[in-house]
Amino acid sequence: MAKKMEIRLLPNGEIRMETHGVKGKKCDDYVELFKKLVDAKLVEVKHTNEYYETETTLESEDIAEIRRDF
Repeated sequence: MAKKMEIRLLPNGEIRMETHGVKGKKCDDYVELFKKLVDAKLVEVKHTNEYYETETTLESEDIAEIRRDF
């Protein structure tokens, strides 16, 4: 899944941001970026299940190793 931020502007002036496809504490980086972009004070953070998951990544050496087997 691609990483993205969903931003909603509510009628009362509140701005809500939700990340999708971002696992673990990396979502905190998106929160910090969002705060800087909108120059806003953070009122509340709610973590989704994705926050408690770990992101699996392959190192370039691992990918090369996999390709040699083909």
